[in-house]
Amino acid sequence: MINTTNAIKVILTFLLLLCLLNMPYSFYQLVRFTAMVGFAYLGYAANEKNKKNELFIYIALALLFQPFFKIALGRTVWNIVDVIVSIGLVISVIKDSKIRLKR
Repeated sequence: MINTTNAIKVILTFLLLLCLLNMPYSFYQLVRFTAMVGFAYLGYAANEKNKKNELFIYIALALLFQPFFKIALGRTVWNIVDVIVSIGLVISVIKDSKIRLKR
């Protein structure tokens, strides 16, 4: 059974990897808003579990992806950021799953 935080991580990974394709600008805006909300929730969940390092990372990612004051990095840099964040999310899901299996 997948928990809420892992489901959010999988959805965000999928959306971020879709950003590597040539999509309409409105899709990227939707991804930025969805990522901001998703990372904010993940930060909240990390805070509830007293995981301060994860809290810092998720809040930083929420600020990076927020759509209101856009950070202009260029398409290539954003693609690199999307891939790195996606890899981190996948690693996090695998790590969480292994911890759950041990219990």
